[in-house]
Amino acid sequence: FLPKFAHFFVWWQFNRSIKFSQLLVGPTAKMNLFQSVTSALDNTLASDPTAVIFGEDVAFGGVFRCTVGLRDKYGKDRVFNTPLCEQGIVGFGIGAAVAGATAIAEIQFADYIYPAFDQIVNEAAKYRYRSGNLFDCGNLTIRAPWGCVGHGSLYHSQSPEAFFAHCPGIKVVIPRGPVQCKGLLLSCIADQNPCIFFEPKILYRAAVEQVPTEAYTIPLSQAEVIQEGSDVTLVAWGTQIHVLREVANMAQEKLGVSCELIDLQTILPWDTETVCKSVAKTGRLLISHEAPITGGFAAEISSTVQEECFLNLEAPIARVCGYDTPFPHIFEPFYIPDKWKCFDAVKKLISY
Repeated sequence: FLPKFAHFFVWWQFNRSIKFSQLLVGPTAKMNLFQSVTSALDNTLASDPTAVIFGEDVAFGGVFRCTVGLRDKYGKDRVFNTPLCEQGIVGFGIGAAVAGATAIAEIQFADYIYPAFDQIVNEAAKYRYRSGNLFDCGNLTIRAPWGCVGHGSLYHSQSPEAFFAHCPGIKVVIPRGPVQCKGLLLSCIADQNPCIFFEPKILYRAAVEQVPTEAYTIPLSQAEVIQEGSDVTLVAWGTQIHVLREVANMAQEKLGVSCELIDLQTILPWDTETVCKSVAKTGRLLISHEAPITGGFAAEISSTVQEECFLNLEAPIARVCGYDTPFPHIFEPFYIPDKWKCFDAVKKLISY
């Protein structure tokens, strides 16, 4: 699966790079997704003397090599390991941010963010509110590898964004590729609210683009219309964007159906205006994510669109998501919302 996916990603990015290159300023370098993370962190450490990076194994580069070379370049006081204690990592980050540091915490896998749930939801998200804006930990950014990877099974494949989307006071962001990853991560680091930045780990090496070497930002809470269309709106984030891009091509070639593809990018607060504007035009909506369907963020999008665009809808809103089971190992190909499941949903939307 991964080699085929990598070839498709490179092909797609090459075909859209001409349009995007017009927006790039300054020198660029060929980077995969984990290198774009490293570049963003490097830019931050170079420009902000208060910035610190910490987490399990980050000193030698981390499991996915996202912090490789940074300790040697900036010193062990600014890039350092922590004990294997996610609650402690986030708690330390909150304190560092309150004290004025730009705190960048790494949770080694998104699956292991749950021990830190109390610190994120009850402390970081509420710090400014409970102090009447006297204090805040807005300089805290929490990074974590996210999503399926082909062999991760129960504890290395989860997509927990919906848990945090229910929590006012934080922002949740998920990029789809290297260019978006660096720009959105730098926006999270600069934002004056605590941010959770989930990185699709299957794309760490598969996704390759020309990425600016200097710092730049991409606005948070702003979805991107990747492909305009007139018949069906497709909404996703992270890895699933590339699945739906292929579905859009299949729909055009096999059904003559024009799909509008939207990358949500920010889960909380999400861009309702862009999505609703698209659905008002197409009259049909398909939302897809890897997380289980019940209580997944697709349900929130579906509810909002139903309220705002009810008279525009030509068919019931479709959700193509993971099943309500723990993430499987050998059955992962049957669990994930692949292009065939999504394509079937498009056919049902059109024929309704």
